[in-house]
Amino acid sequence: MRTQRVLMALGVLAAGALACTLNIPLPNVQIGPAETGPTQTETIKVPAQDASPASLTIKFAAGELNIAPGAGADLVQGTATYNVDKLKPAVTQTASGVTLSSPDISNDAVPLNLNTKVENTWDLELGNQPMDLTISAGAYHAKMDLGGLSLTSLDVHDGASYVEMDFSQPNLVSMNQFSYTTGASDVQLTGLANAHFSQLVFNGGAGSYTLDFTGNLNSDAEVTIKAGVCQVTLLIPDGIPVVFDISGGLANVDMQGSFQGGGSAFNQSGSGPSLTIHVDMGAGSLTLKNP
Repeated sequence: MRTQRVLMALGVLAAGALACTLNIPLPNVQIGPAETGPTQTETIKVPAQDASPASLTIKFAAGELNIAPGAGADLVQGTATYNVDKLKPAVTQTASGVTLSSPDISNDAVPLNLNTKVENTWDLELGNQPMDLTISAGAYHAKMDLGGLSLTSLDVHDGASYVEMDFSQPNLVSMNQFSYTTGASDVQLTGLANAHFSQLVFNGGAGSYTLDFTGNLNSDAEVTIKAGVCQVTLLIPDGIPVVFDISGGLANVDMQGSFQGGGSAFNQSGSGPSLTIHVDMGAGSLTLKNP
């Protein structure tokens, strides 16, 4: 049952903040003065682009965002379901790429609250064309399966959010850069070895972040993690060689599994492609764990 989808991310965030004993203020998510009306569904279909890789930017204001493979020869297809007229999405195509966006609602006057019953849900499928993918979002609940695509780069920016991102299958091309910047949020990245990135840069604020490096690591990769407070969990399979460099005001490192070391230097022995992980945390806890 789809009710009050826009509030899901905020509720999860509040629970996560309490679990981390943090006082994180909820954002003033706004939808503007328009009242809710009949639920509408917009069909989205964008054909493959001539450029290779194609450039796709998804700008999502607030609500629920679901992304999966399945568009085949199209660049992106799916539906947007909403009950506020001004949340109707727009597709813009220029020489530099395709942008699928929500209207800019940041300066409107009416805050979202428990009585609005706003629905804004995008269900999108991405195609098999090589692409540079950018995702920019506000307060939202996202479930993304990016496995089996051909992502040459991935750039995610979001605010107060609950995000589950999974690379369930290997990325079909090498990903030059994977960057993720988030605020007070709960983010779970799974199957990261399948992303086939050479560099991953993760910037977090106050929240709970889990980075799971299961999958098929096919080449050496470097990871940089910068976070404010609360907890970061790194799940790395036994047998993958890893070197950690840890700095900042980190309060505690909890090692569970085959990790060794102390202070600011930790490692895991193994063979094959390796991970080099730099962690800079302001405060909180870091858990190193074999899944």
